[in-house]
Amino acid sequence: MSSPHPHPRPSLSRRDLLLAGAGAGAALALAAAPSRAAAAARPRPSGPRRPFGAHGSPRRRLDAGTLYVDPHGRGDFTSVQAAVTAATGAGRTLVIAPGSYRETVLLDTTRTGATWIGASGDPRDVVIVYDNAAGTAKPSGGTYGTTGSATTTVQGDGFTARAITFANDWLRADHPDITGTQAVAIKVQGDRSAFTNCRFLGHQDTLYADSISLAAFARQYFADCYVEGDVDFVFGRATAVYERCRFHTLNRTDLGSAPYGFVFAPSTAIANPLGYLVTSGTVTSAAPDAFYKLARPWVPGSDLTARPMLTVRDSRLGPGIDARAPYANMSDSYPWQSQRFAEYRNTGPGAAVTVPAQRPQLTDTQARSATREAYLGDWAPWTEG
Repeated sequence: MSSPHPHPRPSLSRRDLLLAGAGAGAALALAAAPSRAAAAARPRPSGPRRPFGAHGSPRRRLDAGTLYVDPHGRGDFTSVQAAVTAATGAGRTLVIAPGSYRETVLLDTTRTGATWIGASGDPRDVVIVYDNAAGTAKPSGGTYGTTGSATTTVQGDGFTARAITFANDWLRADHPDITGTQAVAIKVQGDRSAFTNCRFLGHQDTLYADSISLAAFARQYFADCYVEGDVDFVFGRATAVYERCRFHTLNRTDLGSAPYGFVFAPSTAIANPLGYLVTSGTVTSAAPDAFYKLARPWVPGSDLTARPMLTVRDSRLGPGIDARAPYANMSDSYPWQSQRFAEYRNTGPGAAVTVPAQRPQLTDTQARSATREAYLGDWAPWTEG
């Protein structure tokens, strides 16, 4: 998606920008979450003897379907993609030792039921990171585009990730000549994709929660996760539930006025009755008060009939959200008022209903249908180990 300011002024140095954008501390056991650069460049060291913790090792493999990844050569593979390539078929598990894995990773549709486990249990320790943007030139010619910029792409159904950081550390300040500034940390397209205690770090278009096609209604579940960014940093057409997640909006030194960006940009297909549901979440900000919008609808050129859907309920919205006008248009041809945006029982200064027409609210009756169970149907990932 496009930036609201296509020609930003030169910004601070890479280091200064990263320091300014560092999260103040993630919720729910993600306290003092570092910026993506800190995570990528300084993963916490692992113990020399047990890089895979309680998850076995190549010598004491949990089962024949488990592979071990370690950048220092103590596993089966030193890169995540090499392990994914070897883990053909269904139901394979990767146990990933602490380290920074600078690579792009693709889990294709043939690799179903995959599980990736960060060995230490702390997502700060295992970081999959790269730095392509939509406007980055490809070696073969042309540019990557938004989808091609993704550090990690998950297409296989039944994917599970626990305690991993997915990051894209491309920065506008380093590439003033590039106008395609979308830089995806992860694109998720598979049905029944679950993420627990994970981090998603980027600036624009961080977390792409999507589906494999317009006809596919992919269900995704994010629990106790941390997401940071600035422009449309949670976006796509999946049916996705975000439970107890923290969304952190970054400060921007390249802009002189609001808005700095938008947290959500759903692109739900008109035939899909269920889009994004945020429940028991938190929105925090490193930017000045009211410099961010909660959402804007994305009607992509590939689906001009899209009718984006977002419900935010029982969540705390900090002062970084513009309470008087929390929604905006991406295109005036598709006003947000015509989309499926709603809130219910939110708290915090960013949730204050000062202009009721700007804050559509669910009724109590409608709210009874806005639950994780209603959105995900016969799939209950919160009951799975």
